[in-house]
Amino acid sequence: MSDTLKSADIDRIQRIIPHRYPFLLVDKVVDIDGYQTAVGIKNVTMNEPHFQGHFPGKPIMPGVTIVEAMAQTAAVMVGVDLGMEDRNMLVYFMAIESCKFRRMVVPGDQLRMSLTTLRGKPGGKVWKFKGVAEVDGEMACEAEFTAMMDLPKE
Repeated sequence: MSDTLKSADIDRIQRIIPHRYPFLLVDKVVDIDGYQTAVGIKNVTMNEPHFQGHFPGKPIMPGVTIVEAMAQTAAVMVGVDLGMEDRNMLVYFMAIESCKFRRMVVPGDQLRMSLTTLRGKPGGKVWKFKGVAEVDGEMACEAEFTAMMDLPKE
């Protein structure tokens, strides 16, 4: 691990990935160690639109949005390392594997997503990551996913 870990607040996140409300699912990314590891933070609040229908009277964060939040964290991690602010980088899912849900995520929870790069390098288009999302130290979701980085031409 490097001596100087980087971070991305919401402003920096929005300069790296194109997602916006209601589909921006990470509030900050901390402990960014190059393109190898990072931790994303998502504060889950009742005013998110998916809670109106998932489920009325028992709001639960949809599993697919947890996986998407992990993917956004990975994109920010790589974007910070590659200096992709204001460069219009797009990222596309190619595969989601070994995905398991272990705990419900509800309004008031803080989702802490630890991401590790399994495959990928600067200049490469295809990357593979492992993500583990936890609430209060309890695993909520784990998954491996592959993504294609559509990096803008120089």
